[in-house]
Amino acid sequence: MTEAPLTFVDPRQFKANTRVAVDDDHLRASFRSAMDFLQTKRAGHFSDRDGFEALRGVGEAVRQYSLSRLPELLERLETNLKARGVHVHWAQTPEDANAIFLAIAQRHGARAMVKGKSMVSEEIELNHRMLEHGIDCLESDMGEYIVQLAGERPSHIIMPAIHKTKQQIAALFEEKIPDTPYTEDVDALIAIGRRVLRDQFRDAPIGVSGVNFMVADTGTLVLVENEGNGRMCTTVPDVHIAITGIEKVVETFEQVLPLYSLLTRSATGQAITTYLNVITGPRRDGEGELDGPRELHLVLLDNGRTQAYRDADFRPTLQCIRCGACMNHCPVYARIGGLAYGTTYPGPIGSIISPHLLGLEPTQDLPTASSLCGACAEVCPVGIPIPELLMQLRHAAKHDAEPGHAPLAGQASAKDWKEALAWKAWAQVNASPGLYGTLTGMAHRLRGLTPPWQAGWTANRTPLRPAARGLRERLKDEG
Repeated sequence: MTEAPLTFVDPRQFKANTRVAVDDDHLRASFRSAMDFLQTKRAGHFSDRDGFEALRGVGEAVRQYSLSRLPELLERLETNLKARGVHVHWAQTPEDANAIFLAIAQRHGARAMVKGKSMVSEEIELNHRMLEHGIDCLESDMGEYIVQLAGERPSHIIMPAIHKTKQQIAALFEEKIPDTPYTEDVDALIAIGRRVLRDQFRDAPIGVSGVNFMVADTGTLVLVENEGNGRMCTTVPDVHIAITGIEKVVETFEQVLPLYSLLTRSATGQAITTYLNVITGPRRDGEGELDGPRELHLVLLDNGRTQAYRDADFRPTLQCIRCGACMNHCPVYARIGGLAYGTTYPGPIGSIISPHLLGLEPTQDLPTASSLCGACAEVCPVGIPIPELLMQLRHAAKHDAEPGHAPLAGQASAKDWKEALAWKAWAQVNASPGLYGTLTGMAHRLRGLTPPWQAGWTANRTPLRPAARGLRERLKDEG
């Protein structure tokens, strides 16, 4: 299929994108309704606050423990995967990852791949990079398939097409899928998508998937899904390539259980998902075609994750299990949607991870896209202190690295000498009582020069010097 050009792909245009999104009344209404629905579903599964806090404490401890031993666990994972016949590849950058995919496809003479849901494959823009070499990548998750047809990024990490109405999807299918009549019947639309995708599972020589958790001790890949397309992608094609970030590893299978419980309840308000796929390697000798692929590859992507890992202040960013709960409760995301961010990961989690993946220079506006209300941290199932991380990134964008800290990519790229000079002057004024009093007195005397649009506000303000004098007199009387 021909890829449509992606829209809203530059985080440098974030402010302009937000103006477009805020002016879209339909988009705002759709997101508000969807976020309210998801919040209600989640609340129903975490009605016991103490129970949630206890489970979150376990999840946070598992993620922190795993990250504290990340290099060791990754080495153990690689050893155990190789022992099960899995080919393990390490990719420093998106370019490295795409080169690995291309080499595997060319070795097998593959001209097509069928993909399950994978945000990391979105991160490396796999579809577009493979198409440059004549290899079609078809999304098999229904939401991902819809946004692929539309030439858009996913607007949510769990529900990629949440910004689309059934009318928009009906028109899209009519335009893009041959011999498809316009229909707004949701069941019919699902059937249309299923008809297209079923043939691809059978015919594509390579299946691609993401990974939710990797178990180091057993060499196991765990994949969570609801549609069954992930299971098809990982079993029907002859070759399966899984791709994920290096942070998704845990030590034991027991550690997956609390994370799985937190993920499903936080993401979609489900006690469990429809499918939990546990992958332990390619098919063995003597097993049939229905027992899995002949060849299994795992691509482990860095792409800035080690930058977050090396600094203890930013390491909690990597605790994320990609549930999307922070987006569902964010007042900023609910008003502008996910596409406005111009990044693979939108919302609060995107605002703290994208600066590591892309650098601070193009993403400097994202950490400011928050009211710092704390809703994201309150619902995060693994205890990521998102507001604190946003503040640290805001500081890093404006200032050089502190002594003893390695600079982030793009550190101080938002530094403004005029702003720095203004704050320096402000500090000097407030450090000198005499200077402060002189300047505030002058401001009072020159209030007649206030612009007309501010006159109503200043006319009702108590003059600064008399107020300060009265405060000093009261303090003397009380002292």
